[in-house]
Amino acid sequence: MLENINATRMELLHLRKRVALATRGHRLLSEKRDEISRQLIKIARQIQPLRRQVEKELLETCRRFMLARASMEPADVKAALEVPTKKFSLAVEFARVMNVKVPHLIKEISGQIICYGYATTSGELDVALLALERALDHLIELAEKEKQARLLATELLMTRRRVNALEHVVIPELHETIRFIFDKLAEAERDNTTRLMKIADIIRA
Repeated sequence: MLENINATRMELLHLRKRVALATRGHRLLSEKRDEISRQLIKIARQIQPLRRQVEKELLETCRRFMLARASMEPADVKAALEVPTKKFSLAVEFARVMNVKVPHLIKEISGQIICYGYATTSGELDVALLALERALDHLIELAEKEKQARLLATELLMTRRRVNALEHVVIPELHETIRFIFDKLAEAERDNTTRLMKIADIIRA
């Protein structure tokens, strides 16, 4: 492959510019990789306790619903939850972390989650619905954090590959090509010097 290189000073200058550009790109990508890693660690530390909290709240919600069903007639449970009065919508906004678009979930909630009278329902159903309401807030936050983490992890993997390609393939190959051209030019310079010396000897003779 190196044999096909045009060993000229112009090509040498061009390659040195490419090395400078690749080195600058490597530095910038390394900084991006490090910052994404810091952001990912920060989010991961938030996810772990949040996931435990959501699991605990959902488990409590399920337990309360089971107690409510055990203390009420099935028809009464169905009738109580048939016409919900709480409205829920979710919007997504995007922010940028090191040029990575990460979502921010915005919830809009109106109305009351308890949508029935108290004559045919048990207090356990009230407690279950309120527990579900609390769990939903944390569940949305967890979904947001986990999506952010996945996007940042994907970008981190791509950035690491680019950094490694520049560090271990592109820049070393450019340096090797530069050394090859430099050696060729030096060899050509020595040949020219030798020829000039021979011509000078002939003229003096």
